Amino acid sequence: MQINPSQRFISLVTKDTLALILAGGRGSRLGDLTNQRAKPAVPFGGKFRIIDFPLSNCVNSGIRRVAILTQYKAHSLIRHLQQGWGFLRGEFGEFIEVWPAQQRVGEMWYRGTADALYHNLDIIKAHNPRFVLVLGGDHVYKMDYGTMLGFHAQHQADVTVGCITVPRMEATPFGVMGVDEDARIGFFQEKPADPASLPNDPERALVSMGIYVFNTDYLVAMLEEDAARAESKHDFGKDIVPRALERGHAAYAYPFQNTVGRGRAYWRDVGTIDAYWAANMELIGVTPELDLYDDSWPIWTYQEQAPPAKFVLDEDGRRGTATNSMVAGGCIVSGATVQHSLLFSNVVVEEKALVRDSVVLPRARIGTGARVCKAVIESGCVIPPQMSIGEDEAEDRRRFEVTDKGVVLVTPEMLHQELPYVL
Repeated sequence: MQINPSQRFISLVTKDTLALILAGGRGSRLGDLTNQRAKPAVPFGGKFRIIDFPLSNCVNSGIRRVAILTQYKAHSLIRHLQQGWGFLRGEFGEFIEVWPAQQRVGEMWYRGTADALYHNLDIIKAHNPRFVLVLGGDHVYKMDYGTMLGFHAQHQADVTVGCITVPRMEATPFGVMGVDEDARIGFFQEKPADPASLPNDPERALVSMGIYVFNTDYLVAMLEEDAARAESKHDFGKDIVPRALERGHAAYAYPFQNTVGRGRAYWRDVGTIDAYWAANMELIGVTPELDLYDDSWPIWTYQEQAPPAKFVLDEDGRRGTATNSMVAGGCIVSGATVQHSLLFSNVVVEEKALVRDSVVLPRARIGTGARVCKAVIESGCVIPPQMSIGEDEAEDRRRFEVTDKGVVLVTPEMLHQELPYVL
């Protein structure tokens, strides 16, 4: 079936949908960036947090009943949600709520993605939605969920999985699907070592985006059965979807298309330091695939009130400049050079310092004469004067975390500094 990008289903199905965003995971592949915060709370794109993207997609799609399921180190995530996402009106049946892990059905914490929903079945039933939209809180993308919900309803599906094509050997971290000409799923491989390719393209594979639409009655039945299976991992990709296929249930793959904004469909799993650095670096380009300047599909967030960025001093060797860069409010570049970098809010770069090919998170300070290259600098770091980062790999590995692709992650703990109150 061909999806008409201009077709909207907001009035038909989105108002009877409850969206659940899974935001309880640590995201261990992001290393020390998630030592003190859950992955959905990690800053992204100069002023946002990762959670802002699925939340903005919900609001822009007309889905106004949203719950965020939290568990691991959720303080900064909850604080961000309280500050920036409290604008929906409860008297109109709209809400964005935080559902923390509460041991509602036993003394264990969440054992998997499906188990997180099972623990909250009583709340889901109380809202009585026709559809449940399950989202990850740790991917960066823009998507009209209304079109996917319309696809699900038109196909009379029990479950629909959002999917996207990727190069075949990049599909190993994901669930890989095979579909027929009607988009019905024939098989599902969870994180295969040798992913199946598309029938018409041996170099690409169809992978799950971690987005699911369920008919509510069907979801409840599947979760209750799964909870009773001692051998289950209680996970959508490992258990729920494969069991639906085994029983011949109506499981369909929704092909993610660019129905919002311009350019190709954009979706990034920023689950590693390399992927996180690269996705931020992409934004600096003249025409990046992710258009943050698109008024028709804004990304909403909370941002603190900060003065405009400023660039001061204009002398040889002490000239405040930023080229091919994104610089957020509150930043001061004082007689320093910033090249092809992304500075989050309230970053200070002191005299004769150099920042190149780097992502510098909020309230970090780059000391006089320091050199920071191809790095991710965590919030609140104070880089000492004259320190060199990203220019001597052996020295970097002794002090910091260095990825396979040479990105250096620096955190306050690595510098033996105190953590900022809010990460």
